[in-house]
Amino acid sequence: MQRALYLRPVGIFPAPLEEQEETWGGLPLAGQRLRYAAVEVIDRDGARITRRIAALGDAFERDWGRHTLAASELMEAIGAPRARLGGLDLDEPRIMGIINVTPDSFSDGGDYDSARSAVEHGLRLAEEGAAILDIGGESTRPGAETVPVEEEIRRVIPVIEGLRARTDALISIDTRKAEVMARAAAAGADILNDVSALTHDPRALEVAAETGLPVILMHAQGDPETMNDNPQYEDVVLDVFDFLAKRIEACEAAGIPRSKLVVDPGIGFGKHLHHNVAVLAALSLYHGLGVPVLLGASRKKLIDHISDVPNPKDRVPGSLAAALAGAAQGVQIVRVHDVAATRQALSVWRACMYGTDQILTR
Repeated sequence: MQRALYLRPVGIFPAPLEEQEETWGGLPLAGQRLRYAAVEVIDRDGARITRRIAALGDAFERDWGRHTLAASELMEAIGAPRARLGGLDLDEPRIMGIINVTPDSFSDGGDYDSARSAVEHGLRLAEEGAAILDIGGESTRPGAETVPVEEEIRRVIPVIEGLRARTDALISIDTRKAEVMARAAAAGADILNDVSALTHDPRALEVAAETGLPVILMHAQGDPETMNDNPQYEDVVLDVFDFLAKRIEACEAAGIPRSKLVVDPGIGFGKHLHHNVAVLAALSLYHGLGVPVLLGASRKKLIDHISDVPNPKDRVPGSLAAALAGAAQGVQIVRVHDVAATRQALSVWRACMYGTDQILTR
C-alpha cells in the first residue's frame, strides 16, 4: 500500500465574531460557523499507522517532506466553503427526511407504501423542517433482497411527481439503479443518492453524469444481502476515506464535478458496532475530501447495540445524539426519520454553541 497522509480537524469550537478572530485563532471548517484548533496527523505506511495531535502552528511549521503537497491540499479542502447543493446553502446542518416507499425497510417498512401516504408524509416532513426529502423504493437494510427495476420505478415515480407539484423542498432519489435515476430525474428529482457510490449498476456513472444532478456517494462494503456477514477492514476510518476519495475521482473522470458531490461514510453498511463507532468518532476527517458530508445514523442497529433498544421506533434519543455529534464535527446534512425532533435538537444545539445572537436571528 502506498504511504498516505490524513488530517482530522480536532478542537472544534464555534466561530468567534469577526473582530475576535485574531485572538481566538483556529481555522474555518468547511465554510461553517465552526473553527478547529488542531489536527490529528495520521500517517499510514502499509499496515503501520501512526497518529499524533498537532497544534496548527506545529502543523504549518512541520517539514512534511514527501507529504507537503498532500498536507497543503488537505488543509485547503478542510477549510473551503462548500458549494450549494441544488441551491441549498450548507453553512449549517441541514435535515434530510426519509420517505421509504417499501414494505420491508428496517424501521418504517409498510408505513408509507402507497403513493398517497408517502406524499402526505413527505409534506409533513417538509413542514417540520426537512430541506431535502429522500425517497427510496428498495430497502437496503442488512439482508434485504434486490427489487426489480420496474417495481422500484412503480413505487417512487408517483411520489416524486406528487411531491414536486406541492413542495419546494429538494427531492432526492435513493437508488442504486441507473434506469431509476434517469426516470426520477425526468420526474423532478433534484439529487441522486446511491448507497453503492455508483458502483452497483455499470451504467450508473454515465447516467448520473447525463442528468447533471448532484450525487451522494455512500460507502458500503458488499451488497445489502451479505454486507454485515463478516466485514473486514485494515482501518475502517481510513479505508472508508480512501474508498470515497476514489469514487470522487471516478465521478470527476465521468464528468460529474466535485462541486456536485456529497459523501456519506455509510453507518451500518458493511460495518459492525466497533466499525460504526470508530467512524462516528472520526467524522471530521472526511472534510478532507473537500465535499459536504452526510450522516445517516437514524434509528440504526448500533443504537440498539449500545443502549439495548430493539424496536427501531424507540431509538429517537439515540438518533438525536448521533445527529448532534455529527453537527459538532461539521457534518452538513443529517438524514433522519424524525424531522421535528431533530430540528428541535439542532435549534437548541445552535443556541448553546453560538449564544443569543443565534436565537435572535432565527
